[in-house]
Amino acid sequence: MIAGIELGGTKTVVATGTAVGEVREEWRFPTTTPAETIGRAIEWLRERGEPQAIGIAAFGPLGVVPGRPSYGKLLATPKPGWAGFSIIDSLAAAFPQARLTLETDVNAAALAEARLGAAQGLDDVAYITIGTGIGAGILSGGRLVHGALHPESGHFKVPRAPGDDFAGVCPFHADCLEGLASGPSIAARWGKPAAELPADHPAWETEAWYLAHCVLALLGIVSPSRVIIGGGVSQADGFHEKTERILGEIAAGYFSPIEAKPYVVPPMLGQQAGIKGALLLAAG
Repeated sequence: MIAGIELGGTKTVVATGTAVGEVREEWRFPTTTPAETIGRAIEWLRERGEPQAIGIAAFGPLGVVPGRPSYGKLLATPKPGWAGFSIIDSLAAAFPQARLTLETDVNAAALAEARLGAAQGLDDVAYITIGTGIGAGILSGGRLVHGALHPESGHFKVPRAPGDDFAGVCPFHADCLEGLASGPSIAARWGKPAAELPADHPAWETEAWYLAHCVLALLGIVSPSRVIIGGGVSQADGFHEKTERILGEIAAGYFSPIEAKPYVVPPMLGQQAGIKGALLLAAG
């Protein structure tokens, strides 16, 4: 039995499946407190058997380097009650025989899209998600990227769009990328959530400006062959095309990977990228 858990800031997905990322059965429910959320996932899995391996794709910041004291723990997250909670310890206590593999949710999505989706066959891929926060997963040379922690692209300090004086909503940095372009920043800036804004609203040009600068930074650092932008905010009509157009303007003919068109694309796996990635992680 192979299992996957996608632990998001808003929702949690738990599934059983196969080593090639096929979801056989899944359950989605709201992410609440640590005890309640992980408890519900454990109970659901126990009803289906004893998993041999569990892949966990979780929101961050997250300790993802085995052997360090922070491994398996949520770190300085603004989500109430989660900072310091150990996902690994909780699951290891419930399933002591299971092999546990932990990754960020965006790294898991990057892996799934590279193996099964919009970047299939590519070894150098970035996956950006825009929702409650902004994060990027990076596959470089076929390996998921870590460092002392993991990439925190949502907190890049990006140039402001011309005429933009919005203060930003990030509780740590105010006007970083996440503070200027996440779902909560859109709602605070325009008075409505992204889902209620029409496709011709000026919000989308502003949003595309900031995401294009994020992609430009990733080009300069890890040079991905393709960039996938997912998450609820990215689903507006024409958003990826707007982002790629602005990226082309600010790249000024320098970065050769963007000559492969399309370069900025939506996820092919949709809302299943994270959970499929978790199953691939479990498979090893």
